[in-house]
Amino acid sequence: MYHELSNSFISISDPRDNNSKHKLIDILTIATCAIICGADTWTDIAQYGTSKQEWFSTFLELNHGIPSHDTFGRVFSIINPKEFQEAFIKWIKDISDKVTGDVIAIDGKTVRHSFDTSNNKSAIHMVSAWSNQLGLVLGQIKVNDKSNEITAIPELLDKIDINKSIVTIDAMGTQKNIAKKIIKKGGDYVLALKGNHKNFSNDIKYFFEEESKNKFADVEYSFFKTTNKDHGRIETRKHYLINDLNWLSQKSEWKNLNSIIMVESERTIGDKTSKERRYYISSLTENVEKVADAIRKHWGIENSLHWILDIAFREDDSRIRIENAAENFAILRHIALNLLKNEKSVKIGVKAKRLKSGWDNDYLRKVLTSIQ
Repeated sequence: MYHELSNSFISISDPRDNNSKHKLIDILTIATCAIICGADTWTDIAQYGTSKQEWFSTFLELNHGIPSHDTFGRVFSIINPKEFQEAFIKWIKDISDKVTGDVIAIDGKTVRHSFDTSNNKSAIHMVSAWSNQLGLVLGQIKVNDKSNEITAIPELLDKIDINKSIVTIDAMGTQKNIAKKIIKKGGDYVLALKGNHKNFSNDIKYFFEEESKNKFADVEYSFFKTTNKDHGRIETRKHYLINDLNWLSQKSEWKNLNSIIMVESERTIGDKTSKERRYYISSLTENVEKVADAIRKHWGIENSLHWILDIAFREDDSRIRIENAAENFAILRHIALNLLKNEKSVKIGVKAKRLKSGWDNDYLRKVLTSIQ
């Protein structure tokens, strides 16, 4: 019924002995369907499976019925998450390979209640790659905490196709080796600057501050302005892009560094106005509109992934945490989210689609086959 995904599941090795009552593919399939349909715990998954046993029996063997909630929890706690990630990426790769000119945002999110105090385990932190063009998660990798994003991002980049795409990352991922890897894999980058690489950041910040005072009279620059009005809020963004970087002493240390960017944001809500300046480096050259578009789309991972995982999937409330269970459940959520977002026959939100999938088997079939 969802041939490509189930084929990817086959590559996941069964960590149990040969006398297991329930087939691994059945456990994976029931769990995926249950999470699509609103399940958020192992008990939810088992209850959903029991209520839909007759339907599942039309395409699964189920020689021993529906697994118990303990079985679901135990199996997902011992499945190798790296194999699960590889299966996920293989499933998505067939679609993403057909896309060019994408903006791929990479960012991390902590699953807040996945900590395990009794075993001295902190909450897991998932670094994900988000395709703005497809509206899909391309891949993910678990790290122990946010500080380890620096080592996780290169590993994630190795797993996904970024050729002819623009990769955007916040300041934590603004690292020389990451910029080099993006270029090596055929992509371009737009990387945020904050306090990291202090001298480098300060040089760029000081340059823009001085040129702003002179209204950029002494330097060639590209400019692009956007204004958004929404729900009583007015936000103006002014983008300044500089290509002449001969003055920048560390330019050669950053692979294909071709431009620096300043974004001046002014936000007015009622009678209150706030201003902010943000700085970026990029391998892109003169097309300031393209850079501005990439910067704007970077927030797609916050609004279209992190926020939906919290609101529609209640991810931050999840207490699943034993062994590999939290990481594997996070991957299941990404599978469900990709399928739900890609089903476009009805114009409702992801949370409503989860409910509709649980009520209507025909609609669930549409969701399961939305990615071919």
